[in-house]
Amino acid sequence: MFTLTEIASLNDIQPTYRILKPWWDVFMDYLGLVMLMLAIFTMTMQFTKDQVACLPYLEDPESSPQSGPHAANTPQAMSPATTAPLATTISMATKDLPDSAVHEIHTTNVQPQPTGKKTNLDFQQYIFINQMCYHFALPWYSKYFPYLTLIHTIVLMVSSNFWFKYPKTSSKIEHFVSILGRCFESPWTTKALSETACEDSEENKQRLTSATSGPRQVSQEEKEDCASPNPPRQYGEQAKALFEKVRKFRAHVEDSDLIYKLYVAQTIVKTAKFILILSYTSTFLVKINFKHYCKPDIQHLIGYSQFLCTHNMAFMLNKLLISYVALIVIYGMTCLYSLFWVFRRPLKEYSFEKVREESSFSDIPDVKNDFAFLLHMVDQYDQLYSKRFGVFLSEVSENKLREISLNHEWTFEKLRQLVTRNTQDQQELHLFMLSGLPNAVFDLTDLDILKLELIPDARFTAKVSQMTSLLELHLCHCSAKVEQTGFAFLRDHLRCLHVKFTDVAEIPAWVYLLRSLRELNLVGNLNSENNKMIGLESMRDLRHLKTLCLKSNLTKMPTNITDLSPHLIKLVVHNDGTKLMVLNSLKKMTSLIELELHNCELERIPHAIFSLTNLQDLDLKSNNIRTIEEIISFQHLKRLACLKLWHNKISSIPSSIGQVKSLEALHLNHNKLESLPPQLFRCTKLKVLCLSHNALTTLPEAMSQLVQLSQLELRGNCLDRLPATLANCRLLRKSGLVVEDHLFDTLPLEAKESISRETNVSFTTVILANTVRSPSCLVMKDFLQCLLIGVVGL
Repeated sequence: MFTLTEIASLNDIQPTYRILKPWWDVFMDYLGLVMLMLAIFTMTMQFTKDQVACLPYLEDPESSPQSGPHAANTPQAMSPATTAPLATTISMATKDLPDSAVHEIHTTNVQPQPTGKKTNLDFQQYIFINQMCYHFALPWYSKYFPYLTLIHTIVLMVSSNFWFKYPKTSSKIEHFVSILGRCFESPWTTKALSETACEDSEENKQRLTSATSGPRQVSQEEKEDCASPNPPRQYGEQAKALFEKVRKFRAHVEDSDLIYKLYVAQTIVKTAKFILILSYTSTFLVKINFKHYCKPDIQHLIGYSQFLCTHNMAFMLNKLLISYVALIVIYGMTCLYSLFWVFRRPLKEYSFEKVREESSFSDIPDVKNDFAFLLHMVDQYDQLYSKRFGVFLSEVSENKLREISLNHEWTFEKLRQLVTRNTQDQQELHLFMLSGLPNAVFDLTDLDILKLELIPDARFTAKVSQMTSLLELHLCHCSAKVEQTGFAFLRDHLRCLHVKFTDVAEIPAWVYLLRSLRELNLVGNLNSENNKMIGLESMRDLRHLKTLCLKSNLTKMPTNITDLSPHLIKLVVHNDGTKLMVLNSLKKMTSLIELELHNCELERIPHAIFSLTNLQDLDLKSNNIRTIEEIISFQHLKRLACLKLWHNKISSIPSSIGQVKSLEALHLNHNKLESLPPQLFRCTKLKVLCLSHNALTTLPEAMSQLVQLSQLELRGNCLDRLPATLANCRLLRKSGLVVEDHLFDTLPLEAKESISRETNVSFTTVILANTVRSPSCLVMKDFLQCLLIGVVGL
């Protein structure tokens, strides 16, 4: 057997799930328990007392049999043999008594005869008849009513809580209840709502009070009372974890509506079950009677064909069934109400409009599907749960928590310890992987350079205007936001900006409005397919921009870059190996002085460069240039002083190189040069010539024509010796000659001495020497005047 507790456990749920049980579900659970107790009570009564009592049914007394088994039971059928022993016994006992005494004895000992119809059935036959009639004459509902009640009750109880037991829904419900409980008990929820209440009270008082000092003082005191200290670190970490859990849970649950469908399905099943039970129970209610006629086919065994039976539990079963029907009706009406509640409004949408109105978190989003349905169920328990839960759906609340925790951890003293000085003696601060920008940063008023890396929510407030020394800003994967007052300061004071990003959408829009910016570096994905999204058309507002550096994977030069042509003097394009095919936009950049095109897979010198008449420095490093026949066109660039063609595949230098007479520096190292044309040495202004890591075997004697040469790199070639005429390069010193030691030893002794001669006398020494040679300085007492004469003498 099983106990009531074991069956009632089917209706048990975790105590924490009670917040998802509206009043009708709780009421139906109690009704289920009552019906369960009724079923078990009825079964107990049936096991212990349920029975029938049957007697033969004789419609005509005269037709009762006088022979056979029935005849033996009638008084008239008693034989003399049966009565003889009785008479003999009486006569022997009274033979010595008087007649009066004998008459009295006969009168006293004669027993009265039984009345009614007599049968000749014994006790075992009656038991047999009772059992046969219990099974054949008694209606099946009278026999199995307790079992049906138990089965129906168990089905209803299982249906009520199936959505808590089904694996695909129970996991989500368990997760939701766990998160909801933590959000409800979180100290951050209390702090956020209390601050909202304080803000509302302040606004109301300011609205009602006049502009006098007295009310202002009271408001300030109340504000101080409302202000609470920063939450402990552990509370902040717990709240951060809750925000993350709520975000992931919402993304997981909002994708489906399985919980909603399952709850509707189980409610429909209970309603259908109610209709089914009510329909057949009301039919069999009238068939539970006390008397029943039984006609078993056992006349050949008993001698009777019809019996009248009584059911001793009939009255009790009738009352219990009426009670059960009443409970079922109440249960069914509750089911119908729950169906009405489910379908009267869309439960797959939930709005936090009321919470947004009552709190300062106006960004709490509306939710849908299973997430919305669970919140509707919670509202039936207590709406305060949803209100406190909404705090963890607000980005404003999350940002506020991050700000409080961040400022509590990163104090001014801690940030001051991280400030370093670079090679230019500038104060520099590098912050890495923080949740935001600490307010204490703005108190570093003497900071020159600020580097922010992997800070997802960096916000520049109005306090940035305190950083009067800030000139350079680095944003590495930071979607920085700037308040209006702070932007006005950055717009007028910031000079250099570095932005590193993965997607072009990460570039803050305010970057293109910094009118005082001198240098802009953009590092990230800026290929031609996304050019329209770069926002380069907004760069026309960067009126003072002088340097633009693009490190990306461009396939063509953005056309909108020409908006910077009037004032841009340096353009740097560092590709990641993507071939830069279209450079027509460069033709309009006539103000360019420096141009760098690195790793652009260029095979020839772009013709657009020859239109840059003001160009002084051209760097085409790490391309795929094999020939430079177009170099003759550089003669039109009268100001070109530095040409860098290093790290390419150039095998020869055309003789037209001699036409580019303005060259002062030529970098051809890391190529495939095997010889140098004599015309190269007509570029007499050359001061720097880098030819290292090529395949040169000899150097022409005409190298002596480079009288201004001060730096020569020849390391990594196939040279056997150096020309002795190198000594004619009067400005060339050993420190400027980069060559293997054994090659330097091949020079004549005089050449080596000439090149090895170092100017050991410093510039100050020369000045002082000229000063001493001036006679007037012997009598002059003003040392500054002596230095001036020394400079003139030099």
